[in-house]
Formats: sequence, C-alpha cells, structure tokens
Amino acid sequence: MMKNALITGATKGIGRAVSIAFAKQGINLAICSRNEKELSDFDNELRQINPDITVITLVADCSKPDDVKKFAVFTEKKLGFIDILVNNVGMYKHVSILNDSEDSFKTQMDTNLMPAYELYRFFGKQMVSVGKGHIFNICSVASINPIAEAGVYSVTKYALLGLNKVMRLEMQAHGVKVTAVIPGSTLTDSWKGVEVDKDTMVLPEDVASAIINILNMSAGANVDEVIIKPAGGQL
Repeated sequence: MMKNALITGATKGIGRAVSIAFAKQGINLAICSRNEKELSDFDNELRQINPDITVITLVADCSKPDDVKKFAVFTEKKLGFIDILVNNVGMYKHVSILNDSEDSFKTQMDTNLMPAYELYRFFGKQMVSVGKGHIFNICSVASINPIAEAGVYSVTKYALLGLNKVMRLEMQAHGVKVTAVIPGSTLTDSWKGVEVDKDTMVLPEDVASAIINILNMSAGANVDEVIIKPAGGQL
C-alpha cells in the first residue's frame, strides 16, 4: 500500500530534494509553498518523475497558523492518513539579537517552530490511534551549537530540537517514530548571493538520502537524531 507524506516548504532546498526522493520511492505527496507558479511547476515535475503517485498542492504561508491548519485539513481530506510528516519550512536570518528588527523573534518563531507544533497537534493523535507514522523535523547544527551572528535563528532551532525530543517521548510508546535531522552548511537558498564551492557543502540530496535510509529501516529501529556536516567542517 502506498504511503502518504506531507512536506512543508517543498519547492526549494531540502524540501524539494526530499519530495523528489519520496516520489522516486512511490510515496504520495502533499506539498505547499507561498508561490503558486513554483508549486504548479514542481507538481508537474513530480508527476513526470513518477506518474503513479498522487500529488496534491496548496498555496500556503506556513508562518500563518490558519494557513498551516488549512493545509493540514486539505491534506487529510484528499489523502487520508498521513504516514510521514516532514517539518521542513524555515527561514534563516544572519543578524545578532541586539541588532535584530523588532518583529524578527515572532516572524522566526512563527516560521521555524510554530508549523511543526501545529502539524504535530493535528496529525499526532491519528498516528497514535493507528500506531504508526514517522515525523522528521529539519533542525540545524545551530540547534546544538548556536551562531551568535544568527541569534534568533539559533534560538528557534534550539526550540525545534526541544520540540522534537518531546514529540519522541510522547510517541515512542505508540509505535510512532520521530527523528531530528540536523544538517550543517547545506547548499540552499540561504546562501543566495554568497560565492561558495558546492563540493565543500552538504547538498539537499544528501539530507534526502539520509531520510530515505532512515525511513526504510526495520520497524524496531528509530534514529533519534542524524547530524550531517560538511566533510571539511562548517563554512
């Protein structure tokens, strides 16, 4: 039986790579993005990769709780039970806390933490009742080693890792797996405008590959956390 996955922020970076990897595995997809054109183009691309899967899309701004809930309701109505939840959406802001803008804390909490919390609340109870499911939270090495130059970002990613740990403890008695994915310097849109050598970085496809391997492990195995850093160290 085909599995169903929901991925937030799916048209770029890690979300995009995971969506493509899931399509190749024959997993049905619910994806969202703020950009209708990008979403439509990616929808077509995924269907070409695997014509046998169902792909559903919704334009949504995941920094807004109402949009997150709307996407969750839409997904459940169209696909039914969600086997895999990938909390990927996030934003990176390179600025110290003291120099940050007034609204930055709320904006980053609403983008980097709130969607994972809301989607867990929405889908978690059903996963518990069925006794299966896998939740992946895309954290960051800033969840472990804060970056002073990205202060609020570090705080929100610490919080996401904390939420991941609580999820795992709540879920482990019910047969539901929870994994924190902790990538280091990854070649995503966060690096736009910066000259980098892709051979010195983690690629989104590397993160997707790790998630596929974790997903395909035996029923009794859970990867609590996976840290993927550039071979030569952080950039």
